[in-house]
Amino acid sequence: MSNEKNYRTLIVDDEQYARRDIREQLAVFACIDVIGEAKNIETAIEQIRLLAPDLIFLDIQFPGETGFDLFEKANIKAKVIFVTAYDEYAIRAFEVNACDYLLKPVNPIRLAVTIKRLNENQEPIIVPSNVFSNEDSIYIQLNNKYYFIRIDSIVKITASEHFTEIITTKGITGLSSKHLFEWEECLPKNSFIQVHRSTIVNLNFVEKITRGAYYAHQIKMKNMETLIPISRKYLKQIKERFPFKN
Repeated sequence: MSNEKNYRTLIVDDEQYARRDIREQLAVFACIDVIGEAKNIETAIEQIRLLAPDLIFLDIQFPGETGFDLFEKANIKAKVIFVTAYDEYAIRAFEVNACDYLLKPVNPIRLAVTIKRLNENQEPIIVPSNVFSNEDSIYIQLNNKYYFIRIDSIVKITASEHFTEIITTKGITGLSSKHLFEWEECLPKNSFIQVHRSTIVNLNFVEKITRGAYYAHQIKMKNMETLIPISRKYLKQIKERFPFKN
């Protein structure tokens, strides 16, 4: 007897041929039961309310809106798989309840891998193993609102109890549910460095490094008054990356 979970599936895409293509490819999987389709976010919200799907195949680009709007407007409990022609969006959407992303046209072999991972209950693979680049944009939830943020606009990230506080040059500031170690793993190493057990900074916004009382070093960030302490643990690597006088 198969232990596969049966996924009641909703397809959300504004293009009819794209919905048909996904439906036809999914037909070969016994564990997938397509129960509905939606051509826009408004229809998808209604379908989610009426059908309560277990799995949603979701496009990113819609006329005048994006698939990410669905997360703000609907109570999504289903697993979500992005299907899009725009990889710069989906692959960086690591704050929403997404378990994979597929590029159009969908490769049948890649789709089979996705379905296999669903049935094996493996961890989401939307977050790439390599780090982000400075030019990447992430779609992230801060203080219960969603934003597109370019990596190179992040000035610093500070641990705040069970959250991290993000400060950017664009005036966007808020708390993220991502832990500091998760940020440290995915931020580009050429720009970001941990300076304290609770703080990561963008070296491009460092104005100067000073030495205060008891030989304690501190960082002055551009356009910020508060000085950031440097732990002795990180001082050597900071000197190597950002030369300064003792």
